[in-house]
Amino acid sequence: MGRPPTRPAKLRDGFYIEVRNKGAKSGIKIRRDNKSDMMEAVDEYRLVKEIMILGESKNDKWVEKPKQAF
Repeated sequence: MGRPPTRPAKLRDGFYIEVRNKGAKSGIKIRRDNKSDMMEAVDEYRLVKEIMILGESKNDKWVEKPKQAF
């Protein structure tokens, strides 16, 4: 048993969405390589879950951060 990590995990390059149950405070982040794949994932989860588009990450920095909710 070791000490838990104190710094947040690094983000890989790609497009991120957050998927959560309706009414929940937190969810999981899902990464896709390109924007069209990300939009397909949004269409897939939209009917049952609450979706937030987080934007694109490059070199552990956010390139664009629209924060759209579906």
